[in-house]
Amino acid sequence: MADVARLAGVSHQTVSRVLNDHPNVRQETRERVLAAIEGLGYRRNSSARALVTRQTNTLGVVAFDTTLYGPASTLYGLERAAREAGYFVSIVSLRELTRDDLAEALDHLARQQVDGLVVIVPQSAIAVALAEMPQPVPVVTVEGDAGVGLPVVNVDQRKGGALVTEHLLRLGHRTVWHVSGPPDWLESQARTQGWRETLLAAGAPIPEPLSGDWSPRSGYRCGQLLAGVPDLTAVFVANDQMALGVVRALDEARIRVPDDVSVVGFDDVPESEFFTPPMTTVAQDFSEVGRKAIELLLDALADDRDHSAPTAEGADGAYPAVPPARIVVQPHLVVRRSSGPPRRS
Repeated sequence: MADVARLAGVSHQTVSRVLNDHPNVRQETRERVLAAIEGLGYRRNSSARALVTRQTNTLGVVAFDTTLYGPASTLYGLERAAREAGYFVSIVSLRELTRDDLAEALDHLARQQVDGLVVIVPQSAIAVALAEMPQPVPVVTVEGDAGVGLPVVNVDQRKGGALVTEHLLRLGHRTVWHVSGPPDWLESQARTQGWRETLLAAGAPIPEPLSGDWSPRSGYRCGQLLAGVPDLTAVFVANDQMALGVVRALDEARIRVPDDVSVVGFDDVPESEFFTPPMTTVAQDFSEVGRKAIELLLDALADDRDHSAPTAEGADGAYPAVPPARIVVQPHLVVRRSSGPPRRS
């Protein structure tokens, strides 16, 4: 900074004001300082700045199974939203989602002195475990359980399940079978709830759902079972990858989609419009989820700094919890050729 100040012919305090975008700097002076910074290749020492401000401008994110489209897209939305807000992101991606693994991930990010945390919470037990852990910085959850007392941003998965079921019933199907995701996943539970409630409200039969693990292979196995169901005309599959497996199994059984059976997925993966036939599905706005989660976390950080004091931390070193809040992002149905009216006999 002293080198920049000498080259620009100003004090180091003026350089600091320019770096912090202080308004009380003449435009001519600002341009001279910026030219000196560019010429010298000056970069701020983030470690030194963090010691002074107690801020690292880094947010921590804990994610799980980013090989799946939903978690991967959510992670990308979070990272992009954080970058647009001027923050770096430090990510811990867990292969196994256990209480010990979660605690280790939070401890790792705390040692990096992140300013706040976003935790993608796909399972109810992990949401409860997170709520019971001490939180050294403000925490926001994504796809978590609002009932555990932590702020959460999620897509209305229940509404998504209802949209699919309503669509198929309107086409004239007497009922809709369902291939769910893993039963311990919150998203799977909510999609199944929306499906079941819609059938119940319509007075339609409610078949026993089949359960997969989000993979095409598990969808294929469920599809083989569905191929033997008499009078099967419509299936709601809890994600597009499993739906692909269901369509393959039905095709091998000489059951045509949608002529004989309509199949609808969930997630609107980029490949879904190129399936054979193109897949009717539910789209989720993962970018909006990322933006809302980062906004909620930054609001919590601003509130925390406004009320911070040397005695603000409790005896255990934890900050007061972020006030519970829930932001819901709405899904929408994308109708393609995999769904149609039932064939009349």
